[in-house]
Amino acid sequence: RMSRHAKKLRDHDINPCVAETDATTKCMDDNNYNKDMCTDYFLKYKNCRQFWHGIMMQRKRNGVKPEMPPAEERKKILESMG
Repeated sequence: RMSRHAKKLRDHDINPCVAETDATTKCMDDNNYNKDMCTDYFLKYKNCRQFWHGIMMQRKRNGVKPEMPPAEERKKILESMG
């Protein structure tokens, strides 16, 4: 059974970087946990977190709720950026 925290991490509405998390984990599994083999995946994850953290802080400053846009809205934000 998953903990509440683990469920939150798997929830696409809460965690915008589920795909990057999964890709990083898979890379680590596939490469016997050699971090050097997965540098690109770690970078993509870090960039994802930084990007959405910035969006969240902006929304917080502007009083927009929820602070983290739901998955569907995030998709539109990304599409509008090309």
